[in-house]
Amino acid sequence: MVTIPVLVRNLTLAVAGAVLGASTVLAANTGVLADAQARYRQDMAACNKGNSNQDLATCRLEAKNALAEARRGSLNDAPGQYQQNALKRCETHKGEDRADCEARMRGQGSVEGSAASGGLLRESVTIEPGK
Repeated sequence: MVTIPVLVRNLTLAVAGAVLGASTVLAANTGVLADAQARYRQDMAACNKGNSNQDLATCRLEAKNALAEARRGSLNDAPGQYQQNALKRCETHKGEDRADCEARMRGQGSVEGSAASGGLLRESVTIEPGK
């Protein structure tokens, strides 16, 4: 038979564990929120300086929406996601063309242009001996 002091001790330990777990989650969320707010301030500064590829109203709206998604915990900026998306663009190519495309997406060759100017031109040169 379990006595009252044992029940109280177990309940106290359970509550302490729950509080400790909740404080860890809160601390992690606070850090994520602080990072998101810092990013929002950077984005808004870029908007106000005209350093984005968008008009002012669109830029501010995107910054605000990104902050809202970060607060909900649904802003996905997973490491490697950008690279995976870039390599997906090469899926339409076959054989050597695909291998060359993937090499350019990984940084081989030169890159010219910008999103603001309409896009990036990635170029790599392969020299083949004459036949």
